[in-house]
Amino acid sequence: MEKTVPIPDNVQIEVKGLQVTVKGNGELSRDFADPRLNGLIKIEKKDSMIHVSDSGDSRKVGANVGTIAAHIKNMILGVTAGFKYTMKIMYTHFPLTVSVSDDEIQIKNFFGEKGSRTAGIVGKTEVKVDKEHIILTGASVEDVGQTAANIERACKLTGRDRRIFQDGIFLTDRQLKTGEKV
Repeated sequence: MEKTVPIPDNVQIEVKGLQVTVKGNGELSRDFADPRLNGLIKIEKKDSMIHVSDSGDSRKVGANVGTIAAHIKNMILGVTAGFKYTMKIMYTHFPLTVSVSDDEIQIKNFFGEKGSRTAGIVGKTEVKVDKEHIILTGASVEDVGQTAANIERACKLTGRDRRIFQDGIFLTDRQLKTGEKV
């Protein structure tokens, strides 16, 4: 099986074995080495295309070829356009206070709790907090998505009916920084 990924004009890609580095407006690097796939998958740069291929007939190896090609496409999108996730702060009675400090987000007064809840910021994700929105931007879709998941998980309710108690911070929009939907 073989998958190809076109390389845009404003992007430089370096391939060293299974290590791929993509440079554009930013730089992303990823190592696709896996001991289970040792020697079965090959990544090559030819002309203006990246070729991801396998040497076996296994379905599992073929599935990894498609996965690696999709990761490279996301890396190219990230360094050319970037990703922007929008989250909405929802509360009914106790107003939430959200602040950003270094590499974590602090959520205070969640359901009137005395302590604060924290969520980690992954990678080089930039976080901007408005009155009722949190905007996450970055070049890596995985880092931005994991940061959004950390925020949602920090606001998890236990022992209450989610249909009635709808307080929290929720993901409302995913798009490229240019405004196109992901």
